[in-house]
Amino acid sequence: MDTVKRKGEPISQDQRSTISLRYKHITKAINIEFWDSMSETDHSFYVGSYGRNTAIDTSDIDILVELPKDIYERFDAHKGNGQSRLLQAVKGAIESAYPRSKVHADGQVVVVNFADGIKFEILPAFKHLLWGYWDGTYEYPDSNMGGQWLSTNPKAEQDAMRSRNEESNGLLYDTCKHMRYIRDTYFSSYHLPGIVIDSFVFHYIGDWHWLREGEAPSDKPTGTYEKRLYQTCPSYTLNLYAPGSGMRVETSGCLDVLNKVLNYMSKD
Repeated sequence: MDTVKRKGEPISQDQRSTISLRYKHITKAINIEFWDSMSETDHSFYVGSYGRNTAIDTSDIDILVELPKDIYERFDAHKGNGQSRLLQAVKGAIESAYPRSKVHADGQVVVVNFADGIKFEILPAFKHLLWGYWDGTYEYPDSNMGGQWLSTNPKAEQDAMRSRNEESNGLLYDTCKHMRYIRDTYFSSYHLPGIVIDSFVFHYIGDWHWLREGEAPSDKPTGTYEKRLYQTCPSYTLNLYAPGSGMRVETSGCLDVLNKVLNYMSKD
């Protein structure tokens, strides 16, 4: 049985400093190109596992960069995959900041691979306006299958995860990190996205939490929490929605490994 443990912060402060420095350089390059601004922080924020505080390594640092609405209109008017052209424009801006790094467009993001193994994925996005007001969601390009625009609401997801983690006294984040550790250590050949792990734990953690100061220990045997998580996971179909945003999370092709990870945590 490999039960959940208090993880602390697996990413070192030195690594976080490096990530922050590169985040600022990338943001500045995009702001110069699209906003006529030298800001290192405006119009961007961390998303993905790193933004949700559930990352355990630096192999995938995701950033959302907001672009002006007129840029959306320009590339949306393109015939023949304007989304791909937008990614190429963002790629060009980033290459000006990191001419020696490997930069390439990949489906929905621009990827920057650094020599030390840290990888950034930059998601260009536009605020979605409803009757002239921002509804909290962003539209972003998907250059696959001829091109289309998709929606995301990462701030709502981050806020919901943060709130539930506080309610669980840190157990939510620790569970998500522990499941990533098991996935990467024992089931690395399988595909199990971080958003699937985070959404599953968010919805099924219930009122489980780490003991608070002065709280009496539970009389339940070790591993009860992990067994409950495993028992709640179906084998064939799982309708899963992202925390906060309520957006549907694709689970096809990864339910098998989700069950494997949960079983590894709970088996005697």
